[in-house]
Amino acid sequence: MFDIDRWQEIFSSIRNNVLRTVLSGFTVALGLFIFIVLFGIGKGLQNSFNKSFRGDANNLIYIFTGKTSIAYDGLQANRQISLQNKDYESAEKKYSEKIEYSSPRYQFNMLVKYGKESGNYRIIGVYPDEQFIEQRNLMEGRYISPNDFRDNKKVAVIGRMVQKDLIKSGTSIGKYIDIDGTMFRIVGVFSDPGGDRDERVITIALPTLQLLKKNSDTLSQMMVAYDQNMSPDEAIKLGENIKTDIKKRHRVSPDDEGGVMLFNNAENTKEQFAFMAVLALIVLVIGLGTLVAGIIGISNIMVYIVKERTKEIGVRKAIGAKPASIVALILQESVIITIISGLVGVGLAVLTINLIGNSLEEYFIIDPNVGWFEIISAFITLVFAGTLAGFVPAYRASKIKPIEALRDE
Repeated sequence: MFDIDRWQEIFSSIRNNVLRTVLSGFTVALGLFIFIVLFGIGKGLQNSFNKSFRGDANNLIYIFTGKTSIAYDGLQANRQISLQNKDYESAEKKYSEKIEYSSPRYQFNMLVKYGKESGNYRIIGVYPDEQFIEQRNLMEGRYISPNDFRDNKKVAVIGRMVQKDLIKSGTSIGKYIDIDGTMFRIVGVFSDPGGDRDERVITIALPTLQLLKKNSDTLSQMMVAYDQNMSPDEAIKLGENIKTDIKKRHRVSPDDEGGVMLFNNAENTKEQFAFMAVLALIVLVIGLGTLVAGIIGISNIMVYIVKERTKEIGVRKAIGAKPASIVALILQESVIITIISGLVGVGLAVLTINLIGNSLEEYFIIDPNVGWFEIISAFITLVFAGTLAGFVPAYRASKIKPIEALRDE
């Protein structure tokens, strides 16, 4: 491996056979290039699907109610079902091990005033976990805290657009706004990935809003972010179990689709996983096909190279060269060409993906990229294949008798 004479001989062979070397390296570089670019584009498609669910937590279950459509248990149809605090408390307690975040929600549109400015905004009463469920990003101050619940504090966290509409400039922290005739102190300002609509919102502690509306036991909806380690099927089952429990509590028929309703993002996730699995399989098959084509190309070229050097091998054996040294020489040359070409292919592929960037966003390809694990795995695969492709014909040639090799035409 560290024989200087051998290295000089290898580089001399490469310089004297430029076309042969380029053809050998081209198949390696092209195989890696196509493989990496395809995987990058596949990752870009996956990023596009993930972006479509941005705005709220991806592992979210919404539970809300409406009017019953079926008479059940002695009760008539067309009853209005309303969620209550105990519905949330029961679900949170029963399924706590399967829930990452949860929050009930009670909401109204109300008139909000600050100085001479005023406007109608959505006021929502929530629990602290709502910050993580809705992915609120604090720009100033803090979010609703457990102390605000315990003491029924009249504090509010306002969205960025509320601050822009009412406060105009300067810090909002510590200032007071009038919500439907009651003064609330601003303790925080948030932004939301959902955009302007989700930033024209004011959040306060749930008990405070329930008391303000003189309806201390009513909820508009429940939000549950399930454990992300759960499979889509497990998350779907969790949602159905919560829905069933609420139906039993409110005496709603199991077949009634109107009384208690549910939106479970796990259903979308399951479809997304299925699509992405098919896409990943297609990309993998094409990518592996490209690698196999590269391997076949290397093998054919190495067979040709060894065939071309048959007389040279015969001369070496005639003057005493051992078969192992002949194999090592050809093998080392094959490995060098494969490694150098592989690095070129990787470099060009990474450069191409970086140049593509988000230019294909209109085709639902966002931030295409490939992890180093995939790159290194593909690189090692082709280096191994190049080594094997050089070894097999070299080993066969090393077994040829010198007289037969010298007679070869």
